Amino acid sequence: MQTRKPDHLKTFDYRGLHRYSLTFCTDYRKRVFIHDSVVTLVANQILRAATDTHFALIAYCFMPDHLHLVTEGLRDDSDCLRFIKLAKQYSGFYFSQAHGGKLWQRYGFEHVLRDDELTLVVVRYVLQNPVRAGLASHPREYPFIGSQVYSLDELIDATADVQST
Repeated sequence: MQTRKPDHLKTFDYRGLHRYSLTFCTDYRKRVFIHDSVVTLVANQILRAATDTHFALIAYCFMPDHLHLVTEGLRDDSDCLRFIKLAKQYSGFYFSQAHGGKLWQRYGFEHVLRDDELTLVVVRYVLQNPVRAGLASHPREYPFIGSQVYSLDELIDATADVQST
């Protein structure tokens, strides 16, 4: 299943100290993120891309057929479009080497987060994703959720009073 190409913002260059909500879907929505070994392999390459492009992974959640990321540029030259390209390229290559086949749909979705409150709303959404899908009764029970920056308890506490939109 291929999605139409989502448009990037035409007046925004995706560089700098911005936060983003990103979603990458697996090719044909295959359920590949159900084993620790696959999630670890892909997560390591996403982290590699984040390091290479100066991004922090505020929150992530590997659902069986897609990945949610909340990211933040750490420098003025942090380029989200480059991060997306490298994250999918690195992880796709190593996934293909280990498991054969294509990992990602060609296009993903990104949303620029405008303020801290919106960031917390999106982090809460990401944390609650496996609960809404019936994969866990609480985010702490889901094995493929976390952050490069914060502990899971810190994320849960920070979003406890945030109202979802």
